[in-house]
Amino acid sequence: MLDDVKAQETLLEVNNIEVIYNHVILVLKGVSLSVPKGGITALLGGNGAGKTTTLKAISNLLRAERGEVTKGSIMYRGKPIDDLNPAVLVKSGVIQVMEGRHCFEHLTVEENLMTGAYTRRDGKAATKQSLELVYEYFPRLRERRKSLAGYTSGGEQQMVAIGRALMSNPETVLLDEPSMGLAPQLVEEIFGIVRDLNQKEGVSFLLAEQNTNVALRYSDYGYILESGRVVMDGVSSELRENPDVKEFYLGMSDEGRKSFRDVRSYRRRKRWLS
Repeated sequence: MLDDVKAQETLLEVNNIEVIYNHVILVLKGVSLSVPKGGITALLGGNGAGKTTTLKAISNLLRAERGEVTKGSIMYRGKPIDDLNPAVLVKSGVIQVMEGRHCFEHLTVEENLMTGAYTRRDGKAATKQSLELVYEYFPRLRERRKSLAGYTSGGEQQMVAIGRALMSNPETVLLDEPSMGLAPQLVEEIFGIVRDLNQKEGVSFLLAEQNTNVALRYSDYGYILESGRVVMDGVSSELRENPDVKEFYLGMSDEGRKSFRDVRSYRRRKRWLS
């Protein structure tokens, strides 16, 4: 399977980037990764590992938070995108779904979805077709299309956020913490839809996720971040069987499931860095 991943066309390539906030706080330290066309790539790690910062570096949203890429390069389809305006980047086919299910609470579900099409110039018919596609994958949104987004559930708001991104007709979606705050059943539903969008519509995904177990089940390839560095990467099915990943991120070892007290010692052990 690794050969298949390598043989795929690379869409997004992050090369040894360094990110600093407020001119002094070093957050990312030489992060490199690639996202193949038609793949689902997982960016894994605990809170504060640098996952969201990596996505914002790609989508060029760092400047709004006084962050900047000070070293390295970010390429999309072989061309640098480091200095592109985020709106221009969306037109190029790359869009980020922010952590926290951001919606316009005072707008209806359908009005929220339509805001995702503001960069498109291919006509009303194409936009309507995209809206129908969103409703096909998220039938619950069709039912709630006239409801104010602020009065929908957390799961429905996550669907709105993903659906709004799809309205831009993206080639690659940067999806930040889609499982956050959702019940396990909803998490499986959301990830199942992501897989269907990938397999049936050809949308490529780079998803940042703390839920290592579910992310590795639905992705093709994974990168594990720790304190702003990539400490391990590989085919997702192989990462799931890796002893260190099972122990430190899945809470399991050859002796069975570990308690939190046992697992939290991983910061002192990090065998993959030795």
